[in-house]
Parts: sequence; structure tokens; C-alpha cells
Amino acid sequence: MRIGLSESRAAGKRIDALDVARGVALVAMATYHFSWDLDYFGYLPPGSSTTGVLKLYARSIASSFLFLVGVGLVLAHANGIRWRAFARRWVKIAAAALLISVVTFFATPQSFVFFGILHHIAFASIAGLAFLRLPWWGLLVLAAATFAVTPLLQTPHFATMATYWTGLSSIQPQTNDFVPVLPWFAAVLAGMGVGRLVFIARTPPGVLTPGGWTAKSSVSRLLALFGRWSLTFYLLHQPILFGLVLAYAQAFPAARDFSSACNRACAPQFGVERCIAYCTCAEAELAAADKLTLLESDPSLAQTDLETSAIIAQCAFEAGINANEQSQ
Repeated sequence: MRIGLSESRAAGKRIDALDVARGVALVAMATYHFSWDLDYFGYLPPGSSTTGVLKLYARSIASSFLFLVGVGLVLAHANGIRWRAFARRWVKIAAAALLISVVTFFATPQSFVFFGILHHIAFASIAGLAFLRLPWWGLLVLAAATFAVTPLLQTPHFATMATYWTGLSSIQPQTNDFVPVLPWFAAVLAGMGVGRLVFIARTPPGVLTPGGWTAKSSVSRLLALFGRWSLTFYLLHQPILFGLVLAYAQAFPAARDFSSACNRACAPQFGVERCIAYCTCAEAELAAADKLTLLESDPSLAQTDLETSAIIAQCAFEAGINANEQSQ
């Protein structure tokens, strides 16, 4: 069971190099999700997993998955769409995407996953079929154009739950995993273009042919195994990692300071970037006014002490947060 990428077969044999490539992407994804878990439980500075280098890391991982989806579409259907195999694979992916939405809706209703990587793969698996007959250079040009034009098309008018998935909203929704159609479909088109160039327009190198290279080392065999069972890996790895970090946190809880507590209370409703600005401001101003220690011991001061509430309201205003709705 794999994430969107077809069984790369010829004469009943797989291409080990592609399985290993998927395996590497899966391991990278697991390391990112582990950093998210550490952030969630307070072992990393608030927002670490969704900003800076780790944010770029997450985007590169998602791009690699979608690129491989494009390659897989070419390998599976370049000589004609195999509808039965396609339907069987698509139903598994769509069902897994629905499961992710349901589970996250109950676990984190304010930031549940409504269009994450699996949702995009389910969409791209269908939409990509319409572009199968384009030449490799046409696919690459279309991919570049899709990526370049998307920012020009984005507008606040699409900031609704009915249209967020298109990627046309200039306002990002609050969700734990968001991979909208635009601009991410560009990665699928790029994968299709490279797939047609390597496997259709030219003779592929030996490493990308069945039996041309075999995963022999223990590491490569393990990565290939992950790649062959990528959907299963995807569904299981995060519950396992989250559970391990949760168990560790019960025995060795992370130090809780004002900034960490503030960000965790704020981020699900107002987003990481605004909450980092708000909490940083509040911590500095409250400390300067000798109110921080008192507030940490008695949170009710946020409502009862005029100076404390004024500082919080001002920082919330500067960060673009409605202080009347902010619980911290």
C-alpha cells in the first residue's frame, strides 16, 4: 500500500530506487513530525516546527511526495489508464484522508486537517490523468507557470471553508496540515514532466529500471520496505511518535514558562505567527511592569488588574488579536 505512487513494475518487477526514494521521504516526514511533537509538548521553543528552517523542511518533504506522485502517474498510465488498479488505489488514499480528517476533528477541532497531503494526493491522482498526454516540456512549463501565477491569483475572497482547498485564499486557515491545490499541484506536474522525459522520451538509466539496481544493504532494504508500504507508514508513524513523546512528557514534563503556555493557548485560535508576536510582547511588557510573576501565580489578574489587562490588550492589538477572545 503506497501513498499515491504506482507500483513501478515492468515484467512484474519493481524499481527499487523509487521505493527507496519514497522511503527516504517518509523518514524525513517522520523526523519533521517528531519535531512537531516536541514543539507541542514544550521541548522546543513555541512555533519552532511551523516557522523558519523546519517550515522549509516540511515544504520540501511535501513537494517530494507530490513529485513522486507525478512520476508514478506516468509509470502507471502512460500506455493507457488502468482503471481498476487506479480505482482500488484511489479509494484507499481517499479513505485514509477521510480518516485523518475525522480523527483530527475530534482531537484538535480548531485546527483539524481538512486538506492535507493525503487529500491533495487523492485530488492530484484524478486531476493528473487529464495531463498525461502532454509532452514532458509542456508539463514542466505548466508546472512553472502554476507555481509562478498562484500568488497573483490569491485573494481574501476565497478565505472560506468551502474554498480554502483551492489555495486561492491569501489568508491561511488554522489547520495542522495544509497542502492546497495551488501551488502544490505544480510539484505533481513537475514529477509528470520528469517522468515522461526519463521513462518515455528517453531510455531511463539502469538504476531506474527493474533489476537495474537492487536494494541490498540493510538500510536500503528497510527504506525500500517503507516505500512499498508508505500509506501504512504514514498512518501509523505519527500516533506512535506522539504516544512516545506523550509518555516521556508524563515522566519528564517540559519546563512551562509564560511564553510557552501563552503560545499553546493562543495558537490554535489565532495562528502561530500572530501568537508569537503577542506572547513575546506580553511577556516583555509584563516583566517590565513587575506583573509577570503575579500573573503566572494568579491568572485571574488578566481580568481583574487594570494595568495587567491593559498591557495584554495592547499587545493583542499590536499582534492583530482580539483580546476579548484571547483566553491567555
